[in-house]
Amino acid sequence: MIKQVGLLPAGCQPWNNSVCAASGDRFAYCSTLAIYVYELDKTYNQFQLLSILSEHKKTITSISWNPRNPDIFVSASHECKLIVWDISKERPVAIYENTKGIPTCIDWCLLHGESVSYISGKGPLFLWSYKGTDLSVSTVKETGGFASEVTCFRWHHKKTEKVAFGHKDGSLTFCTLGSKSQRHVLKPVWDDDDDDSESDSVVTLEWDLLSVDYILVCNSQAGIRLIDSSSLSSFMTFQLPSAATTVKTMSWVPSAPGMFLTGDAMSGIIRVWNVSKSTPVENIRVKKTGFHALQVICDINRLKFTKYSDKNTDIHQKSSTSLAQNPTSVNASNFALPPARLVCTFLDGGVGLYDIGRRKWDFLREQGHIETIFDCKFCPHDSNILATGSFDGTVKLWDTSTFTCINTSPGNEGIIYTLSWAPSDLNCIVAGTSKNGIFIWDITKGRIVKRFTEHGRNAVFTVMWNQKDSKRIMSTGADGYCIIRQVDGEIIQKYKHPAPVYGCDWCPHNKDMLATGCEDKNVRVYYIATSNDNPLKVFTGHTSKVFHVKWSPLKENLLCSGSDDSTLRVWDYSQDACVCTLSGHKGPVRGILWNPEIPYLVISGSWDATIRMWDIRDGGRCIQAIADHGADVYGLTCHPARPFLLASCSRDSTVRMWSLAALSQPIEINILAGKPWSQILGSVETVMEPKHEPLLTGRVSRALKVEVEEFPKDARNRTIKFFSKFFMAPAGTENLWELVSVLKGVDDTLLSSNYNKGIMHVKHLLKYHSSEAQQLEMAKLKNSGGTGARNKEDRMKEAAELHLKTGNIRRYCELKVELGEWERALAVAPGVSHAYWKDLANRYSRFLMREDKDCAAVFCTAVGDTEMLVDFYASRGQMSDAVLTAQVACEGLIPSNSDAHNQKGTSNGYGEPSEKQIQLLQQTVEDWAAWHLWHGSPILAACCFLAVDNVQKALGKLIQGNELELAVATGTVIGNLQEYTSVAIEMLSRRCERLGKWELAVDLLHQVPDNKTLLARCCSRCALSIDEINALHKRAHLPSVADCFNEAEKLKRRNDTFECVLFYLLSASPEIGIDLGLDYVKNTLKTSDWTVDDVFFMLQQLGSVRTDALQIHRKKGELLAVCAYIGALVAIRRGYYSIVQPLFQHSRQRICNESFIDFGVSESAIQSQCTAWNVVHTAQPQEPVNVDIIPAEYKPVYVKLQQRIGEEPNKILVGSDCVSNTHLPSHSDIHISCLTGERIQGLAYFLEDGKSAVSANEALMWAKVNPFSPLGTGYRINPF
Repeated sequence: MIKQVGLLPAGCQPWNNSVCAASGDRFAYCSTLAIYVYELDKTYNQFQLLSILSEHKKTITSISWNPRNPDIFVSASHECKLIVWDISKERPVAIYENTKGIPTCIDWCLLHGESVSYISGKGPLFLWSYKGTDLSVSTVKETGGFASEVTCFRWHHKKTEKVAFGHKDGSLTFCTLGSKSQRHVLKPVWDDDDDDSESDSVVTLEWDLLSVDYILVCNSQAGIRLIDSSSLSSFMTFQLPSAATTVKTMSWVPSAPGMFLTGDAMSGIIRVWNVSKSTPVENIRVKKTGFHALQVICDINRLKFTKYSDKNTDIHQKSSTSLAQNPTSVNASNFALPPARLVCTFLDGGVGLYDIGRRKWDFLREQGHIETIFDCKFCPHDSNILATGSFDGTVKLWDTSTFTCINTSPGNEGIIYTLSWAPSDLNCIVAGTSKNGIFIWDITKGRIVKRFTEHGRNAVFTVMWNQKDSKRIMSTGADGYCIIRQVDGEIIQKYKHPAPVYGCDWCPHNKDMLATGCEDKNVRVYYIATSNDNPLKVFTGHTSKVFHVKWSPLKENLLCSGSDDSTLRVWDYSQDACVCTLSGHKGPVRGILWNPEIPYLVISGSWDATIRMWDIRDGGRCIQAIADHGADVYGLTCHPARPFLLASCSRDSTVRMWSLAALSQPIEINILAGKPWSQILGSVETVMEPKHEPLLTGRVSRALKVEVEEFPKDARNRTIKFFSKFFMAPAGTENLWELVSVLKGVDDTLLSSNYNKGIMHVKHLLKYHSSEAQQLEMAKLKNSGGTGARNKEDRMKEAAELHLKTGNIRRYCELKVELGEWERALAVAPGVSHAYWKDLANRYSRFLMREDKDCAAVFCTAVGDTEMLVDFYASRGQMSDAVLTAQVACEGLIPSNSDAHNQKGTSNGYGEPSEKQIQLLQQTVEDWAAWHLWHGSPILAACCFLAVDNVQKALGKLIQGNELELAVATGTVIGNLQEYTSVAIEMLSRRCERLGKWELAVDLLHQVPDNKTLLARCCSRCALSIDEINALHKRAHLPSVADCFNEAEKLKRRNDTFECVLFYLLSASPEIGIDLGLDYVKNTLKTSDWTVDDVFFMLQQLGSVRTDALQIHRKKGELLAVCAYIGALVAIRRGYYSIVQPLFQHSRQRICNESFIDFGVSESAIQSQCTAWNVVHTAQPQEPVNVDIIPAEYKPVYVKLQQRIGEEPNKILVGSDCVSNTHLPSHSDIHISCLTGERIQGLAYFLEDGKSAVSANEALMWAKVNPFSPLGTGYRINPF
């Protein structure tokens, strides 16, 4: 019911050194308690989050990748534990739990097999043989009793018996097993009066990749030295730019012998070095914050171009590509950087992947929390903004639609336990800390505007800003006080408790009433309008401290409390009683949240790392528990405008977003089915009745109803649109409805201010970007101030780039001249005119300056190679720029190849776009949509197609992402899309069946034209009582069960096979329908020229038979076998390639297990078809297939197979499914797909045995081509 839809990963911890590692196409970094593993997605050449490993319960100290096996790495932690992980299985393969000391450094020893080596303090070094049953640990005798603590060590990668140690006192030790150690040598020499010698520890060391003796060593003060370990001499000391510059991390570049990179400790500067030179070859500033760690991932074989640029070009021909290449000569002013990407982590927790060759970030996630996140709250006036408070001393604001950090509180306030927004749009946050009291952060002003210290140096556990009176703030703390104050600091009331007070909450129905939770196990209710400081009520019952209390926002008298006794209690203030006790958590309860629309729904988070959803009616029960967080769950929040989107925060340093859509689906489907308001909205008292269906009872839903009824002529479309935003997660939903408004002809002035921040319709691209460029250019004439304001140069650069993208080449050149970037201007100037270029060249004689950044785009635009420019942007992942370029070309604002000397600068010729330009735009949009779908964003994929008026494909992407309600809503509002909307309605009706809403399923299908067959299938599947089935038949305008049998008998005499089967399945004798239908299918398959379309329709009908009837039918196995076989063929033509082989195999297994099965295609024929398809698909994965190069032994079978398959008539169903949550890693138990044997990413779909699982994508595709379960039981599969 709860589905994860978003994840904000933690930042990298800066506490320990070896917390970043890379191996092959993977890299990993550590937060405090979890390890984040990224893997290269070869489809788009980007790194994606693969898994989050969180077995450790205390701070992780080090990780190290196995140099021989890229699936294995080891981690160590403060709990004196070592874990060896298998990444492919996402689970530990060995654990050692008693290292005696905290392992500060670990590495792999490859001397005898594979051993994990670790060390604590001054040694000795231990070797752990993790393979086998004994898990033995031995001591390296040559490494005991060091005089100084070991800060790092490295085994030699070639001379495997050799190991080097770096010490806290700055010295080095070299050990060769079996030989005498060279201890504490080569300590940096300092003057006697220099104090730095006491703190000049070895920061890091790395063996030379090409030598058995040379090692690169970095000290915190003395800098970098290249040392010969055999002669114990330092023969190269590298000179840093100044004495204040210190190096924090370094790494060799494997693809460039003799080259290494360093990251500065105090600034985000990468320095490129070569061992032949004592000074940096290049200095690249990538960030303001200092480095913590970096690791190199080589990119020698990285693809530079996509399919657009797969051309045969003469290498001597001058073109955009030849101009954009790196120089071949290397000198002091022009250095060719190696093709490599750097995993960079920073002291502020930031993590990024930097392309050193292209000098740009592939991705950069700045300012991630690096410690426990204790609290999170949505902004009252903006449902997209989420605030988080953390152990790391900061409050951060996040845009939940993009998961980017948009603001951070100034300074470090110590541990932040709690935060609360000011009501309305005051844009302030109050936060409580562990020792530094309370502060108010004014976000608009960007500073702390007020501090409160009434709790002294005691911890403040909860602060609450009164949402009905913006002048009041309440806080509770370890000093035993609950304090109510004015914002100006005036104390209104202080309530003394007998012990620390942990939780408090203002009553949302009475601004003067509040509740507190105390360590003395009691819940108290106070009324501040009285002069008495005694509580009005005291609720007792918890057996341990009460940590949080929350008033119900909907039912006035209800109050919920969570306790360390692992329970929640719901109290009725008016009855002085505990209404129910909610038991199920295995640890202390922390987070508590009431849903703002469903009055009986309570959500809780606990130290047991789970989130539980409760129904408090009729004694209370747990509806669902999820365990995707890796540690204690502290904060839970949702916004009234999006009540079914939940945010949670945890000690695992992540923020996760959850959809409660399953709870709201019946309500949303009622809206789509056009039900009256009484089946959508209800009263609190009605909904609180046991087993009553959920209805909306909150303030926001009722406000939406009022807003809808203001325009009765368009009430249905407005209802669908408004409530779609209300129910859905933010990822692209608002963007989609903006594009629908554009398609409906809404005036541009009515679009929101955020429209130009998302995917825009192509007709607006040029307008918005040109306007933005002009605004930036005008801004250069004005002085601007204030913290964080962009300087003049930044605005001019941005304006120049926008002018280039909109085809205004002359203005681009002039702005580049103002910036001093003359060579760029010269490279593009011929696109204006030869005379202009000559004039610019003359002016250039007064300047000598060179810049090498994004040159490919400049040259491509100047020569008018739009196709290459689109490919350039696409290869960088800049898909929005690629679409913009293609659209600009269609509008005639980029010169063509044959018109490079066009005299027009701003407009390079108009007219209708060529067919090639239109195809380029369409293909670019296809690729952009595919990118979004692959990355788990089907709604944004749909937006891509809406931007070019392709509504059919937009609905297709929503269906592929299983966003069925949104697909139906979009198709309904746009109109004239019945053919495509009907597909989504049919699947949505299946969802109703899964929810047990049979009548609602029928009502939905009535919206589909020619719906008789669909209604009959729906009623055939229903297995209720005979009276209920007859009532459903009546609702579907079908005869009763008895009359259906009579009708079937009449049709049988007329030889109308399909209609006859349909009515038999609706009758009390569906077994007759199975026999007739199977006979039809078998007879058809025994002909020589049958196709899939001849039998698939009948099999869909047979797939609707009631499960109980099929279970006792003698031909069950035959039906399952033929459904799987034909399903495989349909899967091929729809592009469901991941399930093709499992379907073939499933059919073969049924035939082999039951020898009497014979439906016209033998097991050997199926095997040969499967083999032929697999051979061809492996060799030619992209359509269309070149038949001429298929191996001769497979060609006849493959050609015949394609003839039988034919072409998919319903194009909206073509393409693999990709549900929105399937790209997110999980902390839950790892499940393996019973179809493919691969690990399931995201939410698993469990089959009828409750154990076997498939991925959500596999389940959807399987159900679309074969109605029966992969387990072969005859049960249907319904993942919709």
